[in-house]
Amino acid sequence: MTIRVVIADDSLLVREGIARLLEDAAFEVVGQAGDVDGLLELVGSSGPDVAIVDIRMPPTFTDEGLTALTEIRARHGPSMGVLILSHHTDVAFAMRLLSEGSAGTGYLLKDRIADLEDFTDAVRRVARGGTVVDPAVVGPLVSAGRTRPDHLAELTEREREVLALMAEGRSNQAIADRLFVTSKTVEAHTASIFSKLELLPAPDDHRRVLAVLAFLEA
Repeated sequence: MTIRVVIADDSLLVREGIARLLEDAAFEVVGQAGDVDGLLELVGSSGPDVAIVDIRMPPTFTDEGLTALTEIRARHGPSMGVLILSHHTDVAFAMRLLSEGSAGTGYLLKDRIADLEDFTDAVRRVARGGTVVDPAVVGPLVSAGRTRPDHLAELTEREREVLALMAEGRSNQAIADRLFVTSKTVEAHTASIFSKLELLPAPDDHRRVLAVLAFLEA
């Protein structure tokens, strides 16, 4: 099934660039908007599967993208995916985004758009109800955790690698492929991570991502 997308960014060049990339990858771009009001109208009229939204838009260029997410969730529920784009690594914004509900939610740096495979994979995962967190955002969370006198200190280096990929929203099989190990090995690492962090493993990836990030933020 073709994934239907709307794009909201104050830059026409950015909107057109993203649209061209997605159309070349067999997505259907059903509309574009330059501000939050235009985005909300577009979402209401076109019913997309995913909205790709710049985090900073007119009029204040601060957190309009996150404000739009709150409004979209209020009007349309969690069934529509939202992928927030940013130029900056902002852990606070990422945590605020996930607090709105992790299912069908993503936070990527705009630099990630240059990697077409990663970008289109992120859009598909969000459309399927998954969670995507940019590795550049996950990294500071994990690194910050290392300086705290908590259970993170008990994790091995490989478990930290698995945790970082887990927090990106990767499945066990995807983590295994990335680390060149078996899926059973990842399952063992995952069980150990949740045991050391005193967190019960959840059956779906987006819930365990939220649990891990919430722990790191605590």
